[in-house]
Order: sequence, then C-alpha cells, then structure tokens
Amino acid sequence: MRIILTRHGETEENMEGRFMGHLPGTLSKKGIEQAKKLALRLKDEKIDKIFSSDLARAADTAKEIAKYHKNIPIEFTQEIRERFLGEIQGVRKVDLGLNPNELVAGKIESKEGELQEALFNRAKKFIDKIINEFDEETVLIVAHNGINLALTTNILKKTFEDYMKATPQLNCAVSIFEIDRDKNHKIHLFNCIKHLEEIK
Repeated sequence: MRIILTRHGETEENMEGRFMGHLPGTLSKKGIEQAKKLALRLKDEKIDKIFSSDLARAADTAKEIAKYHKNIPIEFTQEIRERFLGEIQGVRKVDLGLNPNELVAGKIESKEGELQEALFNRAKKFIDKIINEFDEETVLIVAHNGINLALTTNILKKTFEDYMKATPQLNCAVSIFEIDRDKNHKIHLFNCIKHLEEIK
C-alpha cells in the first residue's frame, strides 16, 4: 500500500504562536492558499481512502484536497488528533518564555495533557490498523505535526527515542511511503514543500 501523509495549512493560531493541541484552529489566509496548492499537488494521485483529524484545521485542509477526489469519502477521526496539551492549549508560547516561531509542543509536558508515549502508541495503533485494513490501496492522512511525526516514526519502524528527536513537519508538506504488511517500507517523498514555493 501507499501512504500519503500531510499536515494542515497554517492557522491564525500558528501565526500568534499559540499552543493548539485539541483546539479546532482556523486556517489563515496563507493556510487556505497552502491547502489549495496542496490539493493541486495531489489531484492526480490515485487516492482510495482519506483519513483526516476531526479538528477543523486538518478537516478544512482535507476538504480542499477532496474537491479533486469527489468519489472518495473523508473519514474524520479523533484517532489522529494532535497531542492533547491540557491547560496550555490556547496559551501563547511567548507567555511561557518560549520562541513563538519554534515548534516546541513536543518538548514540553503539561500537567493535564497527553503524554508523549501515549501519542506515540496512539499513532502505532492507527498505522497498524490501516496496514491490516488496506492492501494495494493508497491512503491519504491529513493531520498535525506531532501525530504525523509519531506516524512517520512508526512507519519507518523506529523507536520512541527517534520520535522525540524527529524534525518537525511543515504546514502542507507531503510525505509518500510504500509499505507492506510486514512494515517493510520505501520512502518516495519526505516532507516535500516544492508545491508551496510560490506562496509568500
């Protein structure tokens, strides 16, 4: 099977440097443009199934892609939501003394939030499920930076420690993997943003 993995477009909250977690998020003007460019990039891909996080920022990105795949339903699921960040959701990074332009959610723990290990295991369960459910099909996953890093780490059969050191995925970046039931894999594309080059 093939897995196409992408992240939602930029949000207003990304621009404000806020921690998102399970908050819905609103695509910014740039984020909407990114989603449209992503949709054009994927319009000629043969896609058999679309899974999207049910959070608005990912769901709206998935709906943009689905405009070119009208017969393919989107399954919106909580299974691939971003990590729950508890009491820091909605808080600006700068108010915690952090760089507002850096993706740092993976480096902090909140008192009420989801543990990194729980996110990693959630990603493993989801990947195992779709590998068992789909064979020769192509599955598109539209989600978030943290969960996508955990999904990628599991696809590549790497460890939790590797996940904690993984490079962040940019908004609307595309990765494409070929994978069999034994999780042998080939990487066809990794975190590609070539389709976004014209966006300022």
